[in-house]
Amino acid sequence: MPRARGRVPAHARHRKVIKAAKGFYGRRKNTFRTAQAAVVKSSVNAFKGRKQKKRNFRSLWIQRINAAVRTFDETLTYSRFIDGLTKAGVGVDRKVMAELAVSEPAAFAALVQKARAALA
Repeated sequence: MPRARGRVPAHARHRKVIKAAKGFYGRRKNTFRTAQAAVVKSSVNAFKGRKQKKRNFRSLWIQRINAAVRTFDETLTYSRFIDGLTKAGVGVDRKVMAELAVSEPAAFAALVQKARAALA
């Protein structure tokens, strides 16, 4: 009985990797060995990028909140503002506060007043 070499499953695996490498430059898109390494590396980088995106957005929200707080009260800093909101029991996250600072300054001014009152 002849030995089964598993060519159909191997070809399917190779085709899957080559398909994932579509759009890569040079041999990385059509040679299995280099394509496999490139696909693994791109997956690792994509995973890292999803984590970095969260860090970058949080940093952006903090910068926007800090700038908006300074426009209402020059002596109040971001960290003192957050401390005041915590003491006041306001549970608004940074994403929403940054959006309020940009789109609805009156509502954000109310938050600044609450924080200032809680600090005093």
